[in-house]
Amino acid sequence: MPVEPTGATLWTVERANRALPLVRRIVADLVQCYADWAECVERFELASTRSAAHRQDPEAEQLQREVQRMAAEIDGFVRELSELGVECKSMETGLVDFPAEREGRVVYLCWRHGEERVEHWHEVEGGFAGRQALP
Repeated sequence: MPVEPTGATLWTVERANRALPLVRRIVADLVQCYADWAECVERFELASTRSAAHRQDPEAEQLQREVQRMAAEIDGFVRELSELGVECKSMETGLVDFPAEREGRVVYLCWRHGEERVEHWHEVEGGFAGRQALP
């Protein structure tokens, strides 16, 4: 019997695909929020150049609050995935892994935002570069 990662649920392909409608919605929100956050960070950095040592630029202050708000929202999406037992690997591309068992060892079922189904897997240490189609 395989040993499960501490606190993790092992997924089957079928179960991962049944959970995909919920995971897809969370990941879509995460990808959009992350893109908005990255844009806001750029605007904040530009506005910060107008700040003086003793006084921050008012726009920079507002953007800093917005960056922090969005970061908390992103953290919430990642936490939602984690509570489901799904690991977020890339906020930019919406790449997630579902811990699974294959031939007696723990591996990851791999899904990326925009894909129809969970159809790939990789070794735990292999990452996306080691991604292979499921049989």
